[in-house]
Amino acid sequence: MAAKQAGQALVERWRDMLALHARTQCEIDRALHGHGLCASDFEVLDILAQGSASAGCAYRVQEISERVHLSQSALSRLIARLEREGLVERGMCPEDRRGVRVSLTAAGRALHGDVLPVQRAVLARMLPDG
Repeated sequence: MAAKQAGQALVERWRDMLALHARTQCEIDRALHGHGLCASDFEVLDILAQGSASAGCAYRVQEISERVHLSQSALSRLIARLEREGLVERGMCPEDRRGVRVSLTAAGRALHGDVLPVQRAVLARMLPDG
């Protein structure tokens, strides 16, 4: 009986985490909507902005896919849309001509800077301390 209760408690904690993630994701989507972004867009811009601190850093698409929770095809479509919007640019990898590198444009860097406090405020509000 104790093992069954422990297992149920574990499942309930898991479901609580999923619910918190879903609520937070929705709040970020709502907060960024007025800026023309969704939470996934922001995550890609944020990853690229973190790398941009090291002088024009670009990430391979594979490196981005390891850090965001999107399928390879969904990420490719997202990057293509951000590129059409002038927020990122793609280029060939000098070390592997089959690879593609993605970096922020000046417009992408500026938009990221504008929306970073918005996303961080949602996180501060939605995620309990500790």
